[in-house]
Amino acid sequence: MAKGYWVVFADVTDPEGYKGYMAANAKALSKYGGRFLARGGKVEPKEGKPRSRVVVVEFPTYSAALECYRSPEYVTAMKEREGRSVWDMAITEGYEGPQPT
Repeated sequence: MAKGYWVVFADVTDPEGYKGYMAANAKALSKYGGRFLARGGKVEPKEGKPRSRVVVVEFPTYSAALECYRSPEYVTAMKEREGRSVWDMAITEGYEGPQPT
């Protein structure tokens, strides 16, 4: 079964206030097996208009990624980032097919 991923491009407009979101999302991510692969490290824009922060969260399954986003725990966490950041986000299924050789 393919893993699921949250892919987020964000600009944090209120870094101090955003800390509340970061603390609040931990409960939901833990419950659904979310694991950070990238979280606000260095970003080198290459194409388009990417935001200043990139976050990638891996989940055990695509369904778990969707369920986490829709969960009461995460809905509560989202309220903590309102007015403190601007996001572009997608939830995607991982790829399990052949790789380039």
